[in-house]
Amino acid sequence: MISSNFSITEYHDVKQVYDKLDKLVKQPVRPVSRDHMEIYLDYFDKKCPQSKKLIDHAVKYIPGGAQHNLAFNYPFPLVFTKAEGAYLYDMDGNKYIDFLQAGGPTVLGSNYPAVKEKAIEVINETGPSTGLFHEYELKIAEFICKHIPSVDQFRMLGSGTEAVMASIRVARLATGKKKIIKLGGAYHGWSDQMVYGMRVPRTGRFDAHGIPRACTRHTQEVYPNDIKALERKLRWNRLRGGTAAVILEPLGTESGTRPMDFGYNAKVRELCDKYGALLIFDEVVTAFRVGLSGTQGYFNVMPDLTVFGKVVAGGYPSAGGLGGRKKYMAYLAAGLQGAKKRAMVGGTMAANPLSSAAGYQTLLEIEKTNACARAGEAGDRLTKGLQKLIGKYKLPFVAYNQGSICHLETSAVLFVDVNFSKPWTLPKALKQIKIRKHMMEEMGAAYMAEGLVTLAGSRMYTSMADTPEIIDEALARFERVFQKIEGVNEQ
Repeated sequence: MISSNFSITEYHDVKQVYDKLDKLVKQPVRPVSRDHMEIYLDYFDKKCPQSKKLIDHAVKYIPGGAQHNLAFNYPFPLVFTKAEGAYLYDMDGNKYIDFLQAGGPTVLGSNYPAVKEKAIEVINETGPSTGLFHEYELKIAEFICKHIPSVDQFRMLGSGTEAVMASIRVARLATGKKKIIKLGGAYHGWSDQMVYGMRVPRTGRFDAHGIPRACTRHTQEVYPNDIKALERKLRWNRLRGGTAAVILEPLGTESGTRPMDFGYNAKVRELCDKYGALLIFDEVVTAFRVGLSGTQGYFNVMPDLTVFGKVVAGGYPSAGGLGGRKKYMAYLAAGLQGAKKRAMVGGTMAANPLSSAAGYQTLLEIEKTNACARAGEAGDRLTKGLQKLIGKYKLPFVAYNQGSICHLETSAVLFVDVNFSKPWTLPKALKQIKIRKHMMEEMGAAYMAEGLVTLAGSRMYTSMADTPEIIDEALARFERVFQKIEGVNEQ
């Protein structure tokens, strides 16, 4: 299903993407040459001294020196003091093209004037929060129910993690079953039961430090795109109490880093119906970035529950929510309207006036400006430009995109085969992960030194603010990095 209103104009050839990624992960790494990397690292000491001083001080009071996972950039986090449109500015006055876009929520570009004005208006009238009902709670719920095909009702929560927790509780109440199946490598927040098979498939509890085994007793993973493996798991579960839900990112795990076969979601829908499980779409990244009807509108596949985040608050805090059919959402009803058995959810700051108003205004502006499609055009231009550069310099790197969600795999660290059922292969795999993770960190640092802010050096979010001129300037900066890759000058 392709429309000019979606950011995705052409769905990529998934097999071709995986073939290239498979070749990349089988090759030795191709990092920036050591001499050039030292020059890039010198940038941070010479051009970012105030950031370094502040982070060195912050380490005394903040674990690791920064609060947000996205801020842990190599060699040290930079301190940003201004965000505007397609640009970020650090406290030393350096200017960067912003492909992080706060981790994805700012489809309009950072600090969009109309949204900022609405936020200031609400702050002046009520302050950010009252703990009581505000009209913008209704306005944003109405908008979402109107545009997301599977959503009859919507409840705003504090984060995507909270929304995933709520979706699982609702699924278990609605079905009377316990098992939750996710796709290996997916990130669905950091609640105890979801820290399982994260980022790399088949890793199970590898990252579940401090989490009792009982918390993940009913969490399972299957390999992405393997529909037969999913049915085997559903069939097995049926003999042991059944499956409450299958949860997935409809574009693929890690925001489409492992892209989904075009027809996969429809097949999962059929299996969920067959085995009496609810289908949960995690659209934290994709809802209102792929299009106003979400990825479910693009694929024309309707889940039972949809998890929201990021764009739903327009880049403001308390960005989370859950939507779905009325019969399921009844389990989340507050006060006297609640079902006999309710899923316990809460949050003092959930659906606060500031976030509700900012989210609603953001969605209005996205609709008015056709921002999803415009951001997608920028993503297409960026990806095609990167592909040309990769070909020009005969690099093994892989660039692909789902509209405004762009991927540039240079180390393929997430594609290292880790299989705990074959323990003799683990030492080599873990060594590869360490080597490739460090290369990815260094690539991110090289991009940053060239004035490009990315997500971990491998993912970029484009926005409506990214004009062709900005994308072309960004490509010139990427090219300067590619020119410094080991072996390029020897070709």
